[in-house]
Amino acid sequence: MSNYWNKNFTLLCFLIFGAATSFAQPKDNAPYSRFGLGDPLNQFFSSAAGMGGLSATYADPFHVNFLNPASLGHLASATFEVGVFGENSTLESNDLSQEIWSGNLNYISLGFPLQNNLNAVLNRKVKPVKWGMNIALLPYTNVDYEVQTEGPHPVNDTLDVLNIFEGNGGTNRLIWSNGWKYKNFSGGINMGLIFGKLEKDRSAIFQNLDASYDDRFTDDISVSGFVWSVGAQYQLLLNKEEYEKSKNLGDKKSLIFGLYGNSKTGFKTTNDRLAIGINSRLGSLGVDTLVNEQIISKDNKLPAEFTAGVMYEHIGKLRVGFEYSIGKWSGYVNEATGEGTPDGIQFSDSQRISAGLEWIPDATSYNSFLKRVRYRFGAYYHDDPRLEDLKNTGISFGLGLPIVLPRQQTSFVNIAFEYGKFGISDSIEEKYFRTTIGFTLNDNSWFFKRKFN
Repeated sequence: MSNYWNKNFTLLCFLIFGAATSFAQPKDNAPYSRFGLGDPLNQFFSSAAGMGGLSATYADPFHVNFLNPASLGHLASATFEVGVFGENSTLESNDLSQEIWSGNLNYISLGFPLQNNLNAVLNRKVKPVKWGMNIALLPYTNVDYEVQTEGPHPVNDTLDVLNIFEGNGGTNRLIWSNGWKYKNFSGGINMGLIFGKLEKDRSAIFQNLDASYDDRFTDDISVSGFVWSVGAQYQLLLNKEEYEKSKNLGDKKSLIFGLYGNSKTGFKTTNDRLAIGINSRLGSLGVDTLVNEQIISKDNKLPAEFTAGVMYEHIGKLRVGFEYSIGKWSGYVNEATGEGTPDGIQFSDSQRISAGLEWIPDATSYNSFLKRVRYRFGAYYHDDPRLEDLKNTGISFGLGLPIVLPRQQTSFVNIAFEYGKFGISDSIEEKYFRTTIGFTLNDNSWFFKRKFN
C-alpha cells in the first residue's frame, strides 16, 4: 500500500466507524414515510446521480457501481468513495406549505481489483479474467413524519377524534460485492444485510368529552434480513476493425447491455408493541395498559426487482444511456405493520425509467481543466408502490472534477444536483432540490508486487 494511503488510513477508519454509528436518518417531515419501511433513498453514488441514476450499464475503471456488481470487473485501481447530501424541500398541501432542510452522510464504499494491472504489464502476462471486490455501507430507507387528522369516531359519530401519527428511524444496507470480467462479458453478485429500527407512534384524542381521554399506541420495530442480487453486462464493439488497427482506447465505440436483479427475499421483524389508555379525570390512576407484547415475525417479504438498460459509449468522450426498472411490490409483506396482509395495505408493482449522458470535451487536455471535467445530465420517473398516484419525477446535472494527487494518480470530486417532485398532486406534494457531493480516492499500488535486484 502506498505512503499516501498509509498516511490517511487512520482517517479512513474514522470515517468508516463514524458512518457505521451515525446513520441516524436526517431530521425531516416526510409524510409518506409512514408506509412500508419508509421513503426509499438513492442507492447509486454521486457519479451516477448526475446521469439520472443510471446503474445497469454504468461501468468505470475509477468509480464504483455496486448496484450492478458486474461493473466491478472494470475497476483499474483501489477506489475509496464517500458521499454526503443536502436537500431543500417544500411540502405543499392546498394553501399550506412548509420548507424543510435536511442532509446526512449518503454512502461509504471501498472497492479494489484483486489483480494489479501494473504487475501484468511488468510481467508481460495479462490474465484473461479480471476480478473486482467492494464493500459498501449506506442508508436504505428513511422514516420521519408527523401527521394530524381530525374527524368523527368510526363507530360513534357523536365523538370527534384527533389522530396524531409520528415516526422516525430507518434501515441501512451493508453490501459485499464481487464482479468478474472475461473479454466482453462481465458478471457479479451482491450479498449483504439489511438492518435498522422503526419507531411509530399514534395517539387518538377524544375531544368532546367531559374529561380528556386518549389512546396511545407505540410500535418499536427492529428489522433485519439477508439481501442479494446478481448482475451482468455485455459490451458490443461497434468499430472492431478500426480499434484493432489503432489499439487506442480513445477510438473505442461500443454498446453496453446491462441487467441486474433479485428474487423475493425474506426479512425478520421484532415489534415491541405498547398501547395505553389515559383518562385525565382519574389522574395517575387513569392510565391503563391495554397491550404490552413482543411480536416476532419471520414471514415478511421484500419484492423481486429487476433493472435492464443499454448505453452507447465512446471511451473518454461520451456516454448516453437508458434503463427501465420494475419492482414486484405487490408481493411485499410486513406483518409488523400489517402491510401486504389480507386486512392491511396492499402495495402495487412499481416502475422506474431513467436516462442520462456524460460528456468529456477532452480527457487528455494538458492546458484546460474544464475540458477534462465530466459533464453529466439526466432525468427519471418513478411510480412509488405504496399509494396510488404517488410519483417521483426529476432532472439532474452533475460534474466530475478530476483531481491529481501524489504520484500523478487521478481522483475525483463528483457533484450532482437534482430537482424533482414527489407526492400526489391533489394531496401532499414535495418539491425538492438535492445536492450530492462525493469524494473518490484512487490508488493503483494495491497488490503491487515490488521486485528488488
